[in-house]
Amino acid sequence: MAAPTIAAAPAPVASTSAVTPKPAATPKGAVTPKGERRRYELVNAAADLLREGGFEAVRHRAVARRAGLPLASTTYYFSSLDDLIASAVNHIGMLEVARLRAQVATLSRRRRAAETTADLLVDLLVGSESEPCLTEQLISRYERHIACARLPGLRDIQRHNLRQRVDAVAEVIERSGRSVRTEVVSALICTVDGAVVSALVDDSQDPRTVARATVIDVIDAVAPFDRGPVRI
Repeated sequence: MAAPTIAAAPAPVASTSAVTPKPAATPKGAVTPKGERRRYELVNAAADLLREGGFEAVRHRAVARRAGLPLASTTYYFSSLDDLIASAVNHIGMLEVARLRAQVATLSRRRRAAETTADLLVDLLVGSESEPCLTEQLISRYERHIACARLPGLRDIQRHNLRQRVDAVAEVIERSGRSVRTEVVSALICTVDGAVVSALVDDSQDPRTVARATVIDVIDAVAPFDRGPVRI
């Protein structure tokens, strides 16, 4: 998979508390409400294309067409295609973190068996059964992981997203009456990711089913029940 070389990560496209760092400077062209709105529409369009077709799908003409804006707007609001792609990656990460936090916020505190805990973690890490085009979304996610590892300018964005993922999983485990160390949470996520990637290349396996079995196998060992009372 070919991917462009990106020099530096851009400022976030939207202001969301504790999700993305404060922008260091005003984005190119986005100095008016209309400019901010158009820039957001372009970033959102680029993010959709990135999720659907990977980095190769994000091109100036395709983004402008998806956003319903003139082709020139892509170069007016972004210094380069790399700038636009980095903004799209940041935008996707911001949405994913917001989704994780929303799922965790509604979770009650009580002791949960391995199977129930696994169901929650699979929904969190893989996605729910009701999500449309889940397989395509997962493929796109892991493509971004690999591409961000290759592109220094995107690594900070990806590291931030991964930290938020670890925090969300740790919170689900803690709300399920279990205790776990942070480094173990990271290892658990890596284990699930590996199982999902393997399932994606095997047509006979379902990513959610494989991920659930993986979590059930290890959850009692890596995150045993807390001996104290469940905190309400």
